Amino acid sequence: MSSLFDSLSRMSRLLVTGAAGFIGSNFVHHVIAHTDHTVTVLDKLTYAGNEASLAGLPAERVRLVVGDIADASVVDPLVAEADVVVHYAAESHNDNSLHDPRPFLDTNIIGTYTLLEAARQHDVRFHHISTDEVYGDLELDDPSRFTESTPYNPSSPYSSTKAGSDLLVRAWVRSFGVRATISNCSNNYGPYQHVEKFIPRQITNVLRGIRPKLYGTGENVRDWIHADDHSSAVLTILDKGEIGETYLIGADGEKDNKSVVELILQIAGQPTDAYDLVTDRPGHDLRYAIDSTKLRTELGWTPTYGDFESGLAATMDWYRDNEAWWAPSKDGVEEFYASKGQ
Repeated sequence: MSSLFDSLSRMSRLLVTGAAGFIGSNFVHHVIAHTDHTVTVLDKLTYAGNEASLAGLPAERVRLVVGDIADASVVDPLVAEADVVVHYAAESHNDNSLHDPRPFLDTNIIGTYTLLEAARQHDVRFHHISTDEVYGDLELDDPSRFTESTPYNPSSPYSSTKAGSDLLVRAWVRSFGVRATISNCSNNYGPYQHVEKFIPRQITNVLRGIRPKLYGTGENVRDWIHADDHSSAVLTILDKGEIGETYLIGADGEKDNKSVVELILQIAGQPTDAYDLVTDRPGHDLRYAIDSTKLRTELGWTPTYGDFESGLAATMDWYRDNEAWWAPSKDGVEEFYASKGQ
């Protein structure tokens, strides 16, 4: 079996945190499909984690441990038996961070610290998954994009705690010699994403005959990447990345939110204006845009899903075919947003 890990056979046992969530579960599926490695998933199974996202994976290669990354008694023995830790676990929903910031501090800061201390103790290779939101936002008419040297300027409790966790990783590399890398990725889309998030919320609204909802005027721009491309980039960094370095992951997928909603409606065969404008959220970042030149030129990575429309259509097909996966949480999500006029 072809593997990006062929030159790093010692990295055969992966501990992947948060891998019952959206991006982490996609990574586990990708690892099982493209390598021969085994995976231990550590996940707290909060509302955003779903054991069903790991269904169908071979039991001899994937095991799930339910636990909190901030609990050293759980983390330490799992890190001790791993060859590499890939840290996806995070509280990640901006709206929730505005409502109650505390869980974001507990998971994103204390959880990352706990994992880093275990990696330090056992000298285990560590890769930290982060977000482009740590850089703040760009003006809509600004031609520039985020690079690895862009100063941090987070604007929400979520993004500020992710920025803090990034800085912890850098400090543990410099102060204690932890063998770590960081990646900051643009907005992901694809299978297994919770229906509270923008794209799956609008897709599942359309599938249920509900008009999609668009914050403000829909001018906010996000840089979209399919979760499978994110997964291949992380494997590339583990294989070829330089310890202590940060790599930005993006697929040149800039789209404003209005265009995304209209494309969802178009793919569904509905009028492209069949959506409602709702109250914008506080501190809504204007534009994210990733320059992934370093990853592409130094490590040779390229995305597979260069066409956002085809990737979005495939994502819609997945949600249409897997209503049993998302239906249990849909009503609660819509009731929450309705209470806020969104």
